[in-house]
Amino acid sequence: MIPDTLRQLIDATNGQREAEWEGRRVLLINADWGELAISLQGAQVLHFLPFAPEAGQAAGARPASGTEDGWLWVTPTPQPMPGAIRGGIPLCWPWFADESPDGKGPMHGPARTAQWRIDAIDESVTGSGVEIHLSPEERLHDQLVPNAVVHANAQRLSVELMTRHVGTTPVKLTGALHTYFAVADTHRCRIEGLAGARYLDKLEHFAEHHQQGELGIRGALDRIYQSNRSVILDDGQRRLRISKQGSDSTVVWHPGDGLPGDTPAAVGQRFLCIEAACTRVDPVWLVPDGQHLLSTTIVREAQSA
Repeated sequence: MIPDTLRQLIDATNGQREAEWEGRRVLLINADWGELAISLQGAQVLHFLPFAPEAGQAAGARPASGTEDGWLWVTPTPQPMPGAIRGGIPLCWPWFADESPDGKGPMHGPARTAQWRIDAIDESVTGSGVEIHLSPEERLHDQLVPNAVVHANAQRLSVELMTRHVGTTPVKLTGALHTYFAVADTHRCRIEGLAGARYLDKLEHFAEHHQQGELGIRGALDRIYQSNRSVILDDGQRRLRISKQGSDSTVVWHPGDGLPGDTPAAVGQRFLCIEAACTRVDPVWLVPDGQHLLSTTIVREAQSA
């Protein structure tokens, strides 16, 4: 689910191009394999809709208009620049939430509002997908350097955030790929794969619990699950498998009725965040010349019988 203004730009795209949306430069791709939109503010994937063949349907066949939303959600009323865009896959870096070293840095770090450049766009030889390399236009940290790679094709979406240590002293790193999934109804969602996992409940001052059974969404939720397992998001209409690398925390978040100011009530139950993260419970200590890769990969699962 994306804003109509972004939908119109994608519909008017044949192949790939850059355009302006809400005061931001965006890369738009509308190809035989699917659709993709990336904001160059934050290197943030805003939209992904693969045209995977269904039974009896030719490869590259597009869903009938209005029959399927993309896999990601973006608020229809984003903040103006230089504010962050709520939705898609924000890059939280080099810290998660309010965990800046001095306690004064911006929420989720500077990467998600910084300007990024496209370094390369590599299309597959068969035209069945694309790989996009991005880097920030300006230095965001005195010792750490991030790069992002987005892989998209008719089967999957993958986002990689690589951090390189180019300084001289160890640095504590946290962060997240803060994915906003588009869902039919938040309260009908079920997340499979977290049963038995320990979690910290941020709504209970980080009280520790263990997940009993599979997770259903019934109201406001802000939990850090200590798990590196893949999970399945089932909203009753679509099943997505979400796997990750370089992360021992899975964050599940929805604000319930306390929606942020940039999120209208009419769309408040149309998203759910499931995030590949490194948090206060599993920070990464990078030494000089060290690297860390944080990634998330999303694929569609067959519906249960």
